[in-house]
Amino acid sequence: MISGRILRDAFISGAVTIAENKRAVDELNVYPVPDGDTGTNMSMTMANALRELQFIDDNCTVSQVADETASALLRGARGNSGVILSLLFRGFSKALKGKNDASCKDLADALKQGVAGAYKAVMNPTEGTILTVARVASERAAEISAVEENEVNFWAEVCAAAEDTLEKTPEMLPVLKKAGVVDAGGKGLIIIWRAMLAIFNGGEVPSANKNESGKSGSVQTVVGDFDEEINFTYCTEYIVNKAPGCPDVSRLRAFLETIGDCVVAVEDDDIIKVHVHTDHPGKAIEEGILFGSLVNLKIDNMRHQHENKAKEAAAMKVQKFTPAVPEKPIGFVAVASGNGLEEMFRNLGVDNIVTGGQTMNPSTDDILQAILATPAETVFVLPNNKNIIMAAEQAVKLADRRVCVLQTKTIPQGMTALLNFDPDVDYETNRMNMSKAIEGVSTGLITFAARDSDFDGKDIKKGTILGLENGKLAVTDRDVTKAAYKLLKRMVNGNSSFITIIYGADVSDESAEEFYNTVSSKAGDKFDVTLVNGGQPVYYYIISVE
Repeated sequence: MISGRILRDAFISGAVTIAENKRAVDELNVYPVPDGDTGTNMSMTMANALRELQFIDDNCTVSQVADETASALLRGARGNSGVILSLLFRGFSKALKGKNDASCKDLADALKQGVAGAYKAVMNPTEGTILTVARVASERAAEISAVEENEVNFWAEVCAAAEDTLEKTPEMLPVLKKAGVVDAGGKGLIIIWRAMLAIFNGGEVPSANKNESGKSGSVQTVVGDFDEEINFTYCTEYIVNKAPGCPDVSRLRAFLETIGDCVVAVEDDDIIKVHVHTDHPGKAIEEGILFGSLVNLKIDNMRHQHENKAKEAAAMKVQKFTPAVPEKPIGFVAVASGNGLEEMFRNLGVDNIVTGGQTMNPSTDDILQAILATPAETVFVLPNNKNIIMAAEQAVKLADRRVCVLQTKTIPQGMTALLNFDPDVDYETNRMNMSKAIEGVSTGLITFAARDSDFDGKDIKKGTILGLENGKLAVTDRDVTKAAYKLLKRMVNGNSSFITIIYGADVSDESAEEFYNTVSSKAGDKFDVTLVNGGQPVYYYIISVE
């Protein structure tokens, strides 16, 4: 039987281990745009449970552990992967209710109930994802729970079934097969389950104060990943295809150590793999050429990356909302990031804004606190990002007032919904009118490729400027303005009347004005063109066409 203490330690092990492996899971994401990556969202979701589990004593029951975990995961769920993970663990709370210890049959029931809840929450479940991995593992658990009484053997079978299914996910989803990866969410789930198995098998609870590099940090804090001191600016990597008579690799290693740190120079019969942090990447490359031809060169400015990540982390710090007593019939909560966007939403009547969006998915609890701070009997929530909708929907169940989550997947859709609100009609009429209005909004996004990718028939290199039309990759370019104009030309049609251009924090006022003037001159009297300084991160431009 699994005791409360063992289950607590198993959940802690899962939380720590997914934090240590989150970047590996993030890298499985197929779509090249910067986003609230799967591994990061799952890690942050589990970290919320870790905070609570560390205060549960050894005399606990499995029911207490499961309840605390489910509650913490529900409130801390971030992104679709985090929400699904929280729903899978909610099955433990339901199946283990009132129990002191858990048998194989209890664990099988927990998986079954968790899978049922997760599938129910997803509007159009896609096979080949974390849902499939969990479902097949649950089905295997049900099969063997009738004959297997050893919990270690039982959970090992569950993990094996999940891993076998994960390997098949590329055959279920062509996009995974083309990218040569398995489903990221499924991989994250298996990492957590395997960490639990280690505890069931008598292993020690891993320390919660180590990050992926093995340096001290905390999985409980968002900014912990960005505290490491940077001694050199450029992370430089390449592979040397050895030339005949190639000098000894120790010579290359010794040179790199004179110009930087974190030096790696390892070889086999044919290649040398090189990694160094340095202020002189050119010198590192020139020295490497003495050993053979170079391939897979990669240079990243770590200080720039550190600054960007620190800004994102700061934006993710918990916002403080003060609960409010309902004083009016209807209020609004919106998710947005950027001073200009926040001001725009407030001007459109939004009561509370949750800081977040792309790469910064707020938790269910963040959204809930904003709802409770809205002085209205009914609160409309505008997620404004497809990866935030599920977290917002979980807040509905926790609120003390009526909440309606409008399915706004972009900032322009959120703006249009607010513009179609009529204070003189009832809730149901407004819900229908706003929902219908967002269907007529076409959204264009200009961003950059966060990773190399072979996506949708295009060979995309990291840093390439991407233009997305309603979430689908439409154009690529090396220049932000050119990409924006190409995308806008695709978006307009004979029924279009209004164009709104929202420029972000990484676009200068001069560049935005130049783009606006070009569009206005081409549009003439056909379109009403508006330029807004949104100040948003990640997206150079957000373009709305109606």
